[in-house]
Amino acid sequence: MSLLFTDFASWRAHCAATGEPLYQPVLTYEIEQKGRSEEEIWVGLQRAYDVMRDAVQTGLTQDMTSRSGMINNGAKKIAASPVTVLSPEFKNLIMRAFGAKEVNSCMGRVVAAPTAGASGILPGVLVTLQELHHLSDRTILEGLLVAAGIALIIEQNASLAGAVGGCQAETGSAAAMGSGAIVYCLGGSVDQAFAAVAVTIQCMLGLVCDPVAGLVEVPCVVRNASAAAIAFSSAQIAIANIDPVIPVDQCVAALGEVGQSMETRYKETALGGLANTTRGREIEKMVLVQDVQILPDEDQ
Repeated sequence: MSLLFTDFASWRAHCAATGEPLYQPVLTYEIEQKGRSEEEIWVGLQRAYDVMRDAVQTGLTQDMTSRSGMINNGAKKIAASPVTVLSPEFKNLIMRAFGAKEVNSCMGRVVAAPTAGASGILPGVLVTLQELHHLSDRTILEGLLVAAGIALIIEQNASLAGAVGGCQAETGSAAAMGSGAIVYCLGGSVDQAFAAVAVTIQCMLGLVCDPVAGLVEVPCVVRNASAAAIAFSSAQIAIANIDPVIPVDQCVAALGEVGQSMETRYKETALGGLANTTRGREIEKMVLVQDVQILPDEDQ
């Protein structure tokens, strides 16, 4: 954040010098950048979290069938699956992230956090975290500010866009935001929160953006679910004081370096990866034909 810091080291130093909690400088940034009162910022954060919760609920209760047909009520199918691979809590996390992202793919209302393509991750993470640990909305909103600060630093030093840095920049950044927020909300230290971000980036590094038919549906929805799982696992690793070895700012730099070196066909162009498989190209042709509108002949 240019107002106070541009990297995690400066954020850490600021909080150490002032004694402020991790969210406070982000709140100050929001107040000064937007010219709003602190109360207005909290109200806006509550509104954003309410939309996230609504997206989770919508994805699990309403018809989530996309125009392409690639999205077809996956979250509800996970919830109703007779075979349970995961613990109930883990299953809830997966289906919530899945469902919130399905809402985006079906043109519903979501919070881009940090992008629409990654809009299921924070809702799944925060709703599940709040339920598991009986946290107040205020604690979750502070976690949202921490997540925003994480995104701002990644955006300055790497990217949040799949078209610039691949899916590692979108779902990877969202997972990093989620893991840092988890650690903060559970009373972890600044070092633990930043370690969670570092571990998450290490786990997501190199992920390409290869949307089938150019739509933010496949593999985007399943990646939202898996990224939510990585956010939780990274938070658990960090809060146990396991050293990520590579400092968080260097992890962010690696994210930017990998994104810059990634070929264009792997950065939201639908020219490579899953989009370029035989089935991917078949779906692309079907979607394109479906979306063609035959205009009336002006001579008739």
